Amino acid sequence: MLAEETFTYRVADAEGETSLVQINIANGETTQVKAGPGVKEFPSLLPSGEVAYVRRQGPVQGVFYGNGSRPGPAGSDLYTPSWSPDGAQVAYSRRVENRTAEPAKLWSRNANFELYRTAFLPSYDPSGEHLAVTMMNPDQTSSLLIVDEGKPARAILERKELILGTQWSHDGRRIIFAIGFFSSFLDFAVGNKKPIDRVNGGAQVGVINPDGSDFHLITSGPNNNAFPSFSPDGKQIVYRTAGPDGEGLRIMNLQDHSAKVLTKLYDNFPAWSPGGDTIAFVRKTNGNFEIFTIRPDGTDLRQLTNTPGNEAHVAWSPDGKRMVFASTRMGFKDEAPLSRGPQPYGEIFVMNSDGTHLEQLTDNQWEDGGPSWAPEKSGAQAAALKAK
Repeated sequence: MLAEETFTYRVADAEGETSLVQINIANGETTQVKAGPGVKEFPSLLPSGEVAYVRRQGPVQGVFYGNGSRPGPAGSDLYTPSWSPDGAQVAYSRRVENRTAEPAKLWSRNANFELYRTAFLPSYDPSGEHLAVTMMNPDQTSSLLIVDEGKPARAILERKELILGTQWSHDGRRIIFAIGFFSSFLDFAVGNKKPIDRVNGGAQVGVINPDGSDFHLITSGPNNNAFPSFSPDGKQIVYRTAGPDGEGLRIMNLQDHSAKVLTKLYDNFPAWSPGGDTIAFVRKTNGNFEIFTIRPDGTDLRQLTNTPGNEAHVAWSPDGKRMVFASTRMGFKDEAPLSRGPQPYGEIFVMNSDGTHLEQLTDNQWEDGGPSWAPEKSGAQAAALKAK
């Protein structure tokens, strides 16, 4: 199997074959193990000499023994089996998905920060009492939800398109976001997939009131326009664009909808600072995505990070002194098939607005991303929302 094919096998029930081999430690010789068909993971040699493994393809998935004719515990959500010393018993885990929009507190490795898990790309309003998130529904629609402090989530918008990247105006009266038929990144991942398309299904910037009224689009055209952020005075937005009309960051005047070019390169995830004098964003440079800042007039471009790996999802602290972001700089924490996630990497970091005093907030095998700051309340110094 080619190395690039492991991407397909770990994120979907792909048709294909993997082989199991035994290695003679003394001389390095390998012998192929007779096993059943399909994609096989987690091989273990039992005291009896029989090989056990997990099969990921076919009508029956789960634990199998030997040539595959003798199945064990079944299920496509079965992971990390471990056998007792005599091989008579097996312990394993099952993945249980229980994602909710309401924030759930997590353990934090840094006592100065509280971490919470919620739905995708969350954002708090300036008061800290209202949280906006988006979720995919079982029928493949998406919802924009508001979580008022201490209350269940309420949906204010449900669409067939994907809703991503909510941001509040600084007076708390409007929410902007991207909406469109974003293609899955699996569509242009590796192998015989289609090449990367920067329009990627198409998207536009939408706006809505927190009560669900007055939803409308504020961008148009052939480009993919997404990940908007309000200026502090609420009169402008900055957003990412890509497509036949050029790429980079654009600033739109919300009175007349005129847009001016801020940057022209492969830039994304812009975030307007609370003070209004700086816009942080992510730029692809030398093969990596790094964090930059620029003034709204296009001057004073600065690169804040320069590490192997990618940075993304930049968010300012409410006082504008720090940034929180996701980074792949720590690499994989485990072999990719063990997590079955498309991106089994990504940790949350905080740094000063000039790029100094870097702190790592998470350290695990999952994809932590889409962080957002909660306004300081009840003595908590800060809260970074964690979406896995």
